[in-house]
Amino acid sequence: MSRIRKLYFYDKNKLKEMISFLNIGCDCSYADDIIFNPFVPLHHLVPLNFKFLPESYVIEENNEIKGLITVEPTSAPTKQMEIQKLFFEANYYYYAGELIQYVVSKYKAKGTASFIVRVNDYMPELVKLFISKCGFSQISYEKLWKVKNNQIMHFNKNHFRDFRNSDSQTISSIYNESLLPHIRPLLSSESRDFKENIFKGLSYFSEYKYVLEDETTNNIAAYLSIQTSDNKNYILDIVNPSWIQINVDEILAFVHSKIRTRCKNFNLFVKTKKYTHCGEQYEKLFFEKNYECVSNRIVLTNSSAKIIHEQEHIKSFTILDKIYGGIVHVPGTISGKVLLKK
Repeated sequence: MSRIRKLYFYDKNKLKEMISFLNIGCDCSYADDIIFNPFVPLHHLVPLNFKFLPESYVIEENNEIKGLITVEPTSAPTKQMEIQKLFFEANYYYYAGELIQYVVSKYKAKGTASFIVRVNDYMPELVKLFISKCGFSQISYEKLWKVKNNQIMHFNKNHFRDFRNSDSQTISSIYNESLLPHIRPLLSSESRDFKENIFKGLSYFSEYKYVLEDETTNNIAAYLSIQTSDNKNYILDIVNPSWIQINVDEILAFVHSKIRTRCKNFNLFVKTKKYTHCGEQYEKLFFEKNYECVSNRIVLTNSSAKIIHEQEHIKSFTILDKIYGGIVHVPGTISGKVLLKK
């Protein structure tokens, strides 16, 4: 009989062994930085509204770990949580479904309204599991593009400034306006979603926020968020309304200069979101610039949970993984038996 429990510190060596064995593009520091953060045991006791770290659970049968799932609070955890990672042993889609249903039920009981998950488009069986068995719906796509530094242009530093908490209401309005109308009810934000968290320094990633101001009106024209988990790979997310034309090259030049003040050798990625008014426009622009699309992820959301009764079988070891440090992890396929999967 299987049971689901929290991931404990004594599982650490098994997880590190699995990461190393699969060679999936992430070193074993992942276990320390995300899952085995020393604050996580106490973090499970933190009320939902104040959660800020990922929390992980494993499913066991006969004292053997069959799978693991990690959920991460968004900026508004009572509104939405994210399934960040999902690992499970070959031929055990049933256990994957059990893990998904467990965390969805657990956190919804605490007050979370919905869940979001992003699945790489080369994993159709996993997408099918989320949609047909776990009550998720596909809403759109996100892509990640690697910026070529030799195409970076100059910028006017007077157009940019640091983000302030007092900008939150304006940024929230800009973000909501940027969403396509049918997506807005699912992904809309509030001003508090953009405010700095008082526990920011304890997070496993760093985020730097800036705004682009219109030079004629001094109104905010765009919001820039730069995230990194390893100080080497940086992901830029641009939020701007559809009715304001912005110079993307100038934004990339500004971001590039800011990152260079922290490290000299780095990779810059920029995210495009098909569920925004400008998403396809940016995709076309980056394609013309010959930027490499390193990730195409399907965005799924959940509004209700279903119980899985049947078991599905495949002949591979499957990974759902968030982009970690700007690098896309490729699913590993192995033969024989494994202990755990990242």
